Amino acid sequence: MFGLGLGGGVAMKHGLWRKWTFDKPAAFGDWLWDVFVVQLAAALDRVTLRDVIAFIPVVILIFAYLHRIPIPPELMLLGDLLAYIDVFAMVFLLSMIGRVGVVLYVLKRAIDFAISCVSGALTSLRRLDFRHRRANSEGHRKRGSNQAKQSDGDYVPVRAFALSPA
Repeated sequence: MFGLGLGGGVAMKHGLWRKWTFDKPAAFGDWLWDVFVVQLAAALDRVTLRDVIAFIPVVILIFAYLHRIPIPPELMLLGDLLAYIDVFAMVFLLSMIGRVGVVLYVLKRAIDFAISCVSGALTSLRRLDFRHRRANSEGHRKRGSNQAKQSDGDYVPVRAFALSPA
């Protein structure tokens, strides 16, 4: 009876020895590999440029505390600017869109003014048509319908001008 119990105790000791000397350290090594290599590589793959820019103020603070140097407020404001770069980018883009809109409006008004000036000048030149001299009173009488009406190509004033984006 003691022989069976003693053999089982040695087997149990051998199992515990194997479990705590081989299996647990191997599992711990596998866990360390998973955390420090696999998951770290996956996290680094997800890092974007925005994340790097947002981390720059943290690096500035760590550097300043390690070297015990005072940080000027401008450097901290630069850190805030880098942290909120997406907000500042949207404000900048909206201001640029507003400026482009104003420039296009002024350009449209200038083109409309130029077209109206040219149209008015051409209309007034047409009124001052001196190609046809005054005929004497004998030429004013009406003749029959056998005479064809002649048109010297009446000018049509331009009222609109279209801008094409291409």
